[in-house]
Amino acid sequence: MVDFEAEPSTDSVVSEDGTRIAYLSRGSGPAVIVVPGVLALASGYEQFATALASEFTVHTIERRGHGESGPQRPGHGVEDDCADVRALQDKTGAAFLVGHSYGGFVALETARQNTGIAKVAVYEPGLSVNGSMPLGWMDAYEKYLAQGKPLEAFIEFLRAIGPDAVRNTPRWMFRRMMPVMMKAPEKDEVIAQLPQNLVEHRQYARFDNTYRNYAEISAEVLLVDGDKDRRAWTASDQELLASVIPRCERVTVPGLDHFGIDKGAPDRVAGVIGEFLSRS
Repeated sequence: MVDFEAEPSTDSVVSEDGTRIAYLSRGSGPAVIVVPGVLALASGYEQFATALASEFTVHTIERRGHGESGPQRPGHGVEDDCADVRALQDKTGAAFLVGHSYGGFVALETARQNTGIAKVAVYEPGLSVNGSMPLGWMDAYEKYLAQGKPLEAFIEFLRAIGPDAVRNTPRWMFRRMMPVMMKAPEKDEVIAQLPQNLVEHRQYARFDNTYRNYAEISAEVLLVDGDKDRRAWTASDQELLASVIPRCERVTVPGLDHFGIDKGAPDRVAGVIGEFLSRS
């Protein structure tokens, strides 16, 4: 019997360039790799992993540059993230991938021309189509980081990338709200990942308008999203994805926003994804 209350086991794998990649594991059954989004650690997906672990062995990768994994190299690209997932795939025999946001982007890129992947479930994967992903915040963000003003950089990011209510919040109000919104250790975790966030969002610019490449995916794909606080570009980009991926289905989970899989209702999302992965 699996003890779902127990702490997950921790292990690591060495990627093809020699970088150590940590991951958390729990459960038993067919192996699933979970790929977190930006500004997130593997531990942030533990409720989702625990719910999925009733039927699967869930391996949540700690993407490079995050947590206990090795650093991003100069010139880091999504190709490095994909190599890390493949290294874990080789070690665990996982045929299933789950990705969130940037992790969904990594999962889709990993699945291209990878016949070892049978099914991919992505929750609001990151994507840029005809410049749909806001990227104009990057120069100011990088400047604030260089000046040692990480919270100002974070505010710049939130006001560019968030839903309407967030984007319309004045900067002075954000400064007042930050001590209430973010406390240690979450605040320290987010600040530590701000440089990586910039590097990872630059991958969206590199891969803008390349969504047609996902026609190469042979795996079955489930696109999951929420209907709350939709960002203007999310729904149309999801429709384009669904139109090019050969074996694809979509599910919208009512009442959830972009963080439904890790913060909103991980159990509900795990139920939807688990049913998809369990289907023969």
